[in-house]
Amino acid sequence: MFLRNFRSSLVKLILPFFNIILNTLKGKTRAINFLYQKKIDANNHQNFSREVYDILKGKKLIGLDVGAQGGFNSDKFFPEKYNKFFTTILVDPLKNSLLNQKSDFIITKALWSSKTQKKLHVLKDRPQSSSLFEPERKSLKFYGYEEKDYDLFNVSNTEDVECDTLDTSLRQIKVNTLDYLKIDTQGAELEILKGMGNYRPLMIKCEVQIFPMYKKIPNWTELTNYLYKMDYMLCDWKKIGSHVTRTPAEMDMVFIPNFLKESGKKLIFDNKNQFVCLMLISGQIKLLKKISVHLNFENKNIYSKLVDEYFN
Repeated sequence: MFLRNFRSSLVKLILPFFNIILNTLKGKTRAINFLYQKKIDANNHQNFSREVYDILKGKKLIGLDVGAQGGFNSDKFFPEKYNKFFTTILVDPLKNSLLNQKSDFIITKALWSSKTQKKLHVLKDRPQSSSLFEPERKSLKFYGYEEKDYDLFNVSNTEDVECDTLDTSLRQIKVNTLDYLKIDTQGAELEILKGMGNYRPLMIKCEVQIFPMYKKIPNWTELTNYLYKMDYMLCDWKKIGSHVTRTPAEMDMVFIPNFLKESGKKLIFDNKNQFVCLMLISGQIKLLKKISVHLNFENKNIYSKLVDEYFN
């Protein structure tokens, strides 16, 4: 305890001097961004593969990646060494976008809250930013884009795409449960969530735009409120890209079942092994330890020995 308090006091003494140096060199923001990323990735060097293997006992987690250009977990939300523990389902309506991707299942239509047809606005110079919504060029300044780069968001053409619900699409390929859901669809996230039916993922990662980059997309608070009403809770967020505001213009938000509510508690208990593995894989060690005690998991003493270096 003494040593820990001493280290903390020493850091508090040293930091003001570093602040003076960074201010002089005009490098404070770069240093903060560097340290922030190191903090985010703090648990990535740990390897929980043995624990995950022992818990799953040969079974796999079911992972659905909606907006999957680049393949499953292409944004490296969790280290690639854990990809082998997933049965993967990739979804993207952009023509040929998944042509060279390997996956257990590939769905080449768009997901929505109902079965319908929509127009996909294709951006030739930024295909990953193609959307069922038209780009809002006047918002680009909040993302740090210079006016000379606005043409990157010109719509080169539109494609008529078939849309269906997440619920129907998974049942058609005979997938009955869903553990991890990632949605990165440039504004269609809320509509996709509305089409989940009775599927209840144990972890949901959604891209959320605080300053809408596309016309007529729902306010980001509608998405969070929708998930809160479904008894999910926000456990993490991470900024995406540049921004000129003091808060990110765009973020990835991560939700898990609200273990303080009966339905969230039941969802976790009914799928405890999968939930524990997802928390380990995503580096949510400290929260897992708290939940395991709160819900009195039988292996809570094992989790208590794990170290969460994010909080170091």
